[in-house]
Amino acid sequence: MSKQLVVMKQGQGESLEVLGTRVRFLCTPDKTDHGWSLMEVAIPAHGGPPPHDHPWDEAYYVTHGQVRFSLAGREQIVNAGEFLYAPAGTLHGFSGASTDPARMLIFDIPAHAEAFFRDVDREVKGPSDMAKIPEIGERNQIHFRTQ
Repeated sequence: MSKQLVVMKQGQGESLEVLGTRVRFLCTPDKTDHGWSLMEVAIPAHGGPPPHDHPWDEAYYVTHGQVRFSLAGREQIVNAGEFLYAPAGTLHGFSGASTDPARMLIFDIPAHAEAFFRDVDREVKGPSDMAKIPEIGERNQIHFRTQ
């Protein structure tokens, strides 16, 4: 593998619908020798993943609206223009807190999240498939928890 130059124009990039959010891949792991990846996520009000943890770092930058984060059992609203860093192992989840869908960039280091998103997109086709999500998470080192 090798690192590759990436130029992503507005509106380009593959998008998936995952857990009520739209995920657009801006820089995929195959371009960074799996060192990191960058995604843009659109989160509708009350949509987003439940509390979970994983063995890689994630950083978030909200570009539009508000996102409600649950971080290690505490809730916090992150507004457009604000940044949040969650080290590996941090219990976290988030949901849209705006009337309009919120948007944010997610940076994962090293790159792991893409595989989970692709598995969910491929295997979860409707409400009856939601029970598959914890197993898909475990397969991809994402551990969904209750707080």
